[in-house]
Amino acid sequence: MAGLSTTDIDIAHGARASEMHRRAFSIMPEIERLGDRTASARRYVSIAAAVAAVGGLLFGYDTGIIASALIFVTQSFSLSTSGQEWVAAALNIGAIFGAVCSGPISDRWGRRPAIMAAAAVFIAASIGCGLAPTVGVLMFARLWLGVAIGATTQIVPVYVAELAPAERRGGLVSLFQLAFSLGLLLAFLVGYELSGTPDSWRPMFMLGAVPALLLALGMMVLPESPRWLLHHQQERRAVSILYKLRGHHTPVSRELYAVLTVDETETAGSGWADLRRRWVRPALVAALGIAALSQLSGPNVIVYYAPIILSQTGLAHSAALLTSVSVGITSTITTAMGIALIDRVGRRRMMLVMLPFAALSLFVLGAVFLGTAPLGGIRMVLMVVSLLGYIFFNFGSLSVAVWLVAAEVFPLAIRSKAMGLASATVWLSDTIVSLVTLSLVHALGTTGTFWLFGAINVAAFLFVWKYVPETVGTSLEDIEDSLRAGTFRPTAR
Repeated sequence: MAGLSTTDIDIAHGARASEMHRRAFSIMPEIERLGDRTASARRYVSIAAAVAAVGGLLFGYDTGIIASALIFVTQSFSLSTSGQEWVAAALNIGAIFGAVCSGPISDRWGRRPAIMAAAAVFIAASIGCGLAPTVGVLMFARLWLGVAIGATTQIVPVYVAELAPAERRGGLVSLFQLAFSLGLLLAFLVGYELSGTPDSWRPMFMLGAVPALLLALGMMVLPESPRWLLHHQQERRAVSILYKLRGHHTPVSRELYAVLTVDETETAGSGWADLRRRWVRPALVAALGIAALSQLSGPNVIVYYAPIILSQTGLAHSAALLTSVSVGITSTITTAMGIALIDRVGRRRMMLVMLPFAALSLFVLGAVFLGTAPLGGIRMVLMVVSLLGYIFFNFGSLSVAVWLVAAEVFPLAIRSKAMGLASATVWLSDTIVSLVTLSLVHALGTTGTFWLFGAINVAAFLFVWKYVPETVGTSLEDIEDSLRAGTFRPTAR
């Protein structure tokens, strides 16, 4: 597609050649004179993805800090089991609304301003959590914290997916999940260091404002999504940014042609009703299924409640919190590994290989808690190994792929809204897990609870095998073409 002229486009499209095509490709001679800047463009894309991924750090920190803070919040406000579940779940409920409402906002005003607005809400809500005089105020502040996090989980993966070239999209979008794991680790370390007094939960929450401030400042110097700009008839800005992201006129011409051609084929608007189109359904099934199973398979059972569950089995609070630190370290290592492999091995293959071992780890973990004797010796070793093994295999598969698959399988015109729906599904599923986990432990016991989540990991494997195609190395526009052609389905690849 290199050197495409307006005449070439007119021949290719005939009467369908639009004013958008002519305006966009009229800028190409200026781009061709700029020469090859591929190396600097690769660095620019990496920096943009890394800065945007700070949104994942916010997500991870406030998801993880409740595991450490909840012990002391319970002491400060004399919370019942139900009260503990609602304090944890308030963030998730807010995130559902944030994920759904942020889609139309980012569609109207742009990905970049929407991320900055979410960061501002996050700063205010973090301070509000730390200063909360009552448990009601704390839950209200965590509700708004959830709104900001839900918006971030919707916007950031879409933003990075639209910036990244196809061959690097998996690793760059998955930086969001790596930042999430780093946020978890940071939360566990902060929780361990600050634990002690009943009010130690206050600085734990307030420190979340620091990465939010970094995200807001970083986004001020990043570009808008060129795909969003093209969809909103800002062709000159889009082409200029696309050149900064690709560094050579050949990939710019190719990508510009693909995006504008797909945009031109849209016969309807970009409202919620478009999600019901028959040809979009396979993408909805794949993305929403992974979104739900990524939480129903139990990772946040460990993140939210491991310290409480382990302390109830006889471990001291400090030992339980230290175990959470090892969970954070393991999740960070395995996510980094996933990022390194996901563009080589593929999304589907990684999930199919690792999910059976995640299920096996939970079955072993449940067996460790059979009986009433205190943990010790070989049982303690098995508990730690199976706990960390589950984190390794679940985080290295579903947790790495969840934001990536949802960000790449939907058509451009509805991508933001559809990603909002996928993000809301994550948070709704996480809310269910948050509200029922401690009750499940009371009803089924620790063993029965872990075995239940092990069975869900088996179900996740079967779902991926049946419904989730491989998308590695495929451009966003080619994925959309496969949806329209009815060829978006799992293969042996």
